[in-house]
Amino acid sequence: MSGGHMTDRGMTETGPGGRDMSGGNMSGRGGGGVPKDPSPRRSLALFRAFMREQEDPDACYALLARDAADQVEAYGGPVAGRVVLDVGGGSGHFTEEFRRRGADAFLFEPDARELAEKPPEGTVLADGYLLPLCDGAADVTFSSNVLEHVADPQTFLSELVRVTGPGGLIYVSFTNWLSPWGGHEWAPWHYLGAERARARYRRRTGRPAKHTLGENLFPVHIGTTLRQVRARADVRIVSARSRYWPFLTEAVVKVPGLREFATWNLLLILRRCPE
Repeated sequence: MSGGHMTDRGMTETGPGGRDMSGGNMSGRGGGGVPKDPSPRRSLALFRAFMREQEDPDACYALLARDAADQVEAYGGPVAGRVVLDVGGGSGHFTEEFRRRGADAFLFEPDARELAEKPPEGTVLADGYLLPLCDGAADVTFSSNVLEHVADPQTFLSELVRVTGPGGLIYVSFTNWLSPWGGHEWAPWHYLGAERARARYRRRTGRPAKHTLGENLFPVHIGTTLRQVRARADVRIVSARSRYWPFLTEAVVKVPGLREFATWNLLLILRRCPE
């Protein structure tokens, strides 16, 4: 895989819906049927897909992949011709969506059990703490709902930054611990304690929970993560927002305390600073 540093290939600072953050306009892609971000219609569509995840995971994650790719392009312009790294992308839906849009996209996944039966061509089994890539290899580094599954989020973020070229975009989202969905399959009962929530899940479903606190799920918080990112000199925050909310997506993240419960899922759009 060749390193592809960011150049001036039409990359403008944009926001959701194709808004040029510098004051101009940029038409959006339309997202393959995904409603405008943010909007109640989009949030409802994603929520309905999540509710059907167990019975139709492909439809759920295909929709989420289109939505996430729309967000990447809204903030960073078209991905066509760019190198995109999907770190921890599991089934490969995100990688395939970026490739559909013309990107040179590659999946890096540490757990072979999370891969689809036929993972995207060129998939690499690799630890997100130590990616087998040179510095600045990517134009876009993408990580969806992975941060809460790593024991050392700071080291993981540092590796995402390392492999992103100067001026490149870093997309990181995660479900924070105090979110109503923080306990994943045993949410919202994690508010009463992880072990109690896991026991309840087993009684209700007859099978053990996939996630165990301290093993493959960790209590990551929004305030702590924001302070760590803001302290870095190698990235700047383009946006810190709720990924799925239909309104006030950035405002809710600005309120300490409330944000830990109301954000649900934090989306960070970061720009790699020039060296």
